[in-house]
Amino acid sequence: SALIVVADASRSTDPDGNPIKPGMGDPVEDVRIVEEELDYWIYGLLSEDWKRICRVVENRVSKLIDELSKKLSGLRITGKLIDEAVDELGLDESRPSKWSESQLLSFVRRLREKSKPIIVAANKIDIPEAEDGVKMLKNAGYTVVPVSAEAERILRMAAEKGLIRYLPGDSSFEIIDEEKLTANQRKALKLIEEKVLEKWGSTGVQEVVNKAYFEVLRYIPVYPVEDPEKLTDKDGNVLPDVYILPSGSTPRDLAYAIHTDLGRTFLYAIDAKRKVRIGENYELKWGDVVSIVATARRPS
Repeated sequence: SALIVVADASRSTDPDGNPIKPGMGDPVEDVRIVEEELDYWIYGLLSEDWKRICRVVENRVSKLIDELSKKLSGLRITGKLIDEAVDELGLDESRPSKWSESQLLSFVRRLREKSKPIIVAANKIDIPEAEDGVKMLKNAGYTVVPVSAEAERILRMAAEKGLIRYLPGDSSFEIIDEEKLTANQRKALKLIEEKVLEKWGSTGVQEVVNKAYFEVLRYIPVYPVEDPEKLTDKDGNVLPDVYILPSGSTPRDLAYAIHTDLGRTFLYAIDAKRKVRIGENYELKWGDVVSIVATARRPS
């Protein structure tokens, strides 16, 4: 999983969230505080059971990777990641009791970096001082997406009221009826257009989600259909659904995502683009259109 950390790129809040003059705060420190809190939380989880873990590992009752995998399973930290972190830091997995406190904390930090990559939503880009804040975050090595949550909120509200045509992620909007806008609404939309969309390309809100799923976590969109010829569901809707699955997922994984019975009684699938049968071990690709064939009926 990935973590999206919202930082004030305009540098107009202090570490406690109190308003200060724009340009005076430090967005890098804001992110580092979050990282540190996460590290010490995971460190605390391990510390409370560390003596027992060391004892069973050093008495060869269990392996360190297995013990830590069980302890951290709720955080979706896998044995593979644990093994990689131990190896990268050169730690002795057979004698964990010999690890120093700083080594254990370094291990926890490496685990967090590998299992919970951070994307920084650099917020308040509608404020001029945010440009330097975004640069500071990027120079610190973070994956950064410039964001204006307030601009996104205003655009979505205007779209819901039928004042503009706008979809999250769009680089522009279209005013439907100029006469329906008040002077203040017209001014607000103009400011968003000039300070956010023209300068930054979008409000960044949808881009943060896309980056988390498709770039950092490497999920892929897959389109299930019932009719592989017409690419429709049973009601005739073309490409009615999209499922976001982890890279490496198979047609059976897709079947389970749709419904447990489909996954359990899965027979095979049809690649609707190529019109060929694919088995349960086929690795799904970005944009695949797939029809599941199973003995169970597809849920309505």
